[in-house]
Amino acid sequence: MAKKIIAVTGATGSQGGGLVRAILADKEFAVRAITRKPDSDKGKELAKLGAEVVAANLDDEASLKKAFAGAHGAYLVTNFWEHFSPEKEIAQARAMAKAAKEAGVQHVIWSTLEDTRRWVPLSDNRMPTLQGKYKVPHFDGKGEANKIFSEVGVPTTLLNTSFYWDNLIGFGMGPKKGSDGKLAFTLPMADKKLPGIAAADIGKCALGIFKRGAEYIGKTVGIAGDHLTGAQMAAALSTALGREVVYNAVSPEQYRKFGFPGADDLGNMFQFKAEFEKDFCGARDLKVSRSLNPELQTFAAWLSANKDRIPLG
Repeated sequence: MAKKIIAVTGATGSQGGGLVRAILADKEFAVRAITRKPDSDKGKELAKLGAEVVAANLDDEASLKKAFAGAHGAYLVTNFWEHFSPEKEIAQARAMAKAAKEAGVQHVIWSTLEDTRRWVPLSDNRMPTLQGKYKVPHFDGKGEANKIFSEVGVPTTLLNTSFYWDNLIGFGMGPKKGSDGKLAFTLPMADKKLPGIAAADIGKCALGIFKRGAEYIGKTVGIAGDHLTGAQMAAALSTALGREVVYNAVSPEQYRKFGFPGADDLGNMFQFKAEFEKDFCGARDLKVSRSLNPELQTFAAWLSANKDRIPLG
């Protein structure tokens, strides 16, 4: 009997790639890796590992329908940081939802985040409104798109993810050397806890949801590997790196002025997570995460495996 196929969008990215590898290692399902560029080095690597690699574009519903044909499940993820447009993410979510419905996909997982405007309406000036109608654009667009899946009528699990610890490697968020020569880890979180996760563990948790099937259809699940304060993260970095890392607790206002693309969005995001710590952490249960992925890494375990990959500016 042929294995059920899980189609994975963003298959050469962090989340999608993690899920493709998790499915290949687990062997219960077959995996169809969806990417715009099957002939890219990452696409070829996935094919070599045993994935079926097919071309589709999130902006092209017809290509998605073709890519989803015959699939039992589909993992749907967008990449805000490629274009900085919530509207584009919402349109892509609609295209994926409609294509999955038309293809008869039995279980969709939509990788999403909270619409922060439920907590901080546009009239609330504690943080600036961005792009005219968002507080945290890379959250709000995904959260706004959640309702599309029920409207279209595709069986869906909403998966609320967490801060990738991998951002310390590839997003410039690792410790930086200050004028005093000490390494400083900068976050605008004061003493509040930040839920975080290894990007590869998102895929493993998603696989756990697909394995449970109907149990999670129609539900929202939040995942994290640890809930840690900035000071706790700095202490773990100190231990892993073998040199002192101090916690630099800047204000959200300072962070928004750092000037890199998306600094205002991320400054608002961290402010939201800090001010609504109870809600945000509460929506990401560590026990549930571990039940879906028994190999779930703590921050210390992730650091032990990845410390040498973190650039120290």
